[in-house]
Amino acid sequence: GHVPFGLICHPDNEHLLYPLGCTVVIQSLSSKKQTFLHGHTNNISCLVVSRSGIYVASGQVTFMGFKADIILWDFQRKESLARLSLHKGKIEGLAFSAHDLYLVSLGGQDDGSVVVWNVSKREAVCGSPSSARSAGSMTVVECAGCRDEVFVTAGSETIRVWELDLPNRKIRPSECQTGQLRRVITSLKITDDDNYFYVGTSSGDVLKVNTNSKLMTSYGPQNKFALGVTALLLLRTGDLIVGTGGGTVALCKGSNYKALKTIQLQGSITSLTCRGQGHQFFVGTDACQVYRVNYAAFTEELMFTCHHEAVHDVVFPVGTSDLFATCSKDDIRVWHTPDSRELLRIVVPNMTCCAIRFMTDGKSIISAWNDGKIRAFLPESGRVIYVIDNAHSLGVTAIAATNDCKRIVSGGGEGQVRVWTIGEATRKLEAVLKEHISAVSCIKITKNDKECVTASLDGTCIIWDIGRFTRKQMILAHTLFKCVCYHPEEYQLITSGTDRRIAYWEVYDGSAIRDLEGSPSGSINGMDITSDGTYFVTGGDDRLVRVWDYSEGTVTHVGVGHSGNITRLKICPGNKHIVSVSADGAILLWKYPDSP
Repeated sequence: GHVPFGLICHPDNEHLLYPLGCTVVIQSLSSKKQTFLHGHTNNISCLVVSRSGIYVASGQVTFMGFKADIILWDFQRKESLARLSLHKGKIEGLAFSAHDLYLVSLGGQDDGSVVVWNVSKREAVCGSPSSARSAGSMTVVECAGCRDEVFVTAGSETIRVWELDLPNRKIRPSECQTGQLRRVITSLKITDDDNYFYVGTSSGDVLKVNTNSKLMTSYGPQNKFALGVTALLLLRTGDLIVGTGGGTVALCKGSNYKALKTIQLQGSITSLTCRGQGHQFFVGTDACQVYRVNYAAFTEELMFTCHHEAVHDVVFPVGTSDLFATCSKDDIRVWHTPDSRELLRIVVPNMTCCAIRFMTDGKSIISAWNDGKIRAFLPESGRVIYVIDNAHSLGVTAIAATNDCKRIVSGGGEGQVRVWTIGEATRKLEAVLKEHISAVSCIKITKNDKECVTASLDGTCIIWDIGRFTRKQMILAHTLFKCVCYHPEEYQLITSGTDRRIAYWEVYDGSAIRDLEGSPSGSINGMDITSDGTYFVTGGDDRLVRVWDYSEGTVTHVGVGHSGNITRLKICPGNKHIVSVSADGAILLWKYPDSP
């Protein structure tokens, strides 16, 4: 949702494309089936589809001084055709020419160049600095609708029309004059006959410029759009649809650009893309919402949505695999597993939810928040049942509930573990266990509710007796523990953390049994074990989901798909799916290996 103009409706009117981290997702509109294009090594910064629909091109961000690749994809075969690398740092914008002959790419602020590529030969034709030394940096590029040799770039207080001179392998720019107006250009659209183009500005108005005379002919409206124009869509009728930073989508007609119809959406608009002749169009916002808008009625309908920040936890209710809940900044969401639909959204603005659990009886969702509160909600309506204020001083970082639903064990950023008694209308602090000296990352309780294990970032795991509130065992390791699991028989523990090692421990005396290398790079952030204890899964900063045989200690399956660090994962009850969540806001549903 954060990539400008990232949501694109394919010219076949059957598929939507959008970037997610380092992958491009192609989603069928009718069957909702998704295909993934893997190949980028870092986050995608721009995406474009050619007019014929044959080619897709995507550009990425990379570290300062390194080359940022553009990948040219074949849409039908869903595979990469070529890697084009010349720009450094970031690809700011891409555009295919009218008949797929050329691809124009615009480098980011640190690169400052524009390059024309020959699509059939997969090589650069020529390049040039994108803006004059006195002008600002370029951010948007668009190719003309009829002529392959003409394209327009625009950016901070500068608009240029370029012409490609193929025999001499040169591109020649001409500046556009906007008179007294000084504007930062955020979006650009050229009319089908190439005579005019429209640019949207961060000030909230639209400028119309003549392509041939390079002069501005009109601008408007008088009452500017709030938070700037962030996306433009030009319809066949000549009407203009404007998307703004304030979340408004407006239909403008005539030379005064007055909004005739408007709808208000959630989040700032980042993409507008039209389906077919424009009877329908899709809107993408930075709150990760995709809307379908009917042009005639000008009404919106939410198609799909997801978290727009890192997802911190995922959890299934006891005994059912049809629902699961995830939490992130601002909200908790409950999803329907078979059709990946959002059923409920619980919003607590400006707060981050660190961990969630379903109570065993299914009557409430308990959640840990970074403002130091424990909040409980009804799972059907999302209404607040109770709030425990000041549960921990540095935010609540981990939470678990006993199987009789009478007690909650919570861990905080300061390292305390607290046990709360939950009555019908009362919440009482029963005990404070002070041993950890850093944040508690994970809490697991045994089936008989008599003991629990807490993992902490101070390099210790402690097994507590929560009947007598004493420490039973302490496990020490040179690592920041991120996750811990009881074996279902509860005589062994497995732990993992930043040292990338998976360790097996004896519960009875805290002695180490076995130590495996869990991953060649990056910490392991999440693990879960099957209900019979034969397999367990791990995921972490290497972005791979691994399935392990518990007794052999070997990897049986590896899942490649995430483009951000995996924060948590869970095996669903009944072993049909594995759900993993990551720091780029994605939720991935995997088929459990060998399941029917």
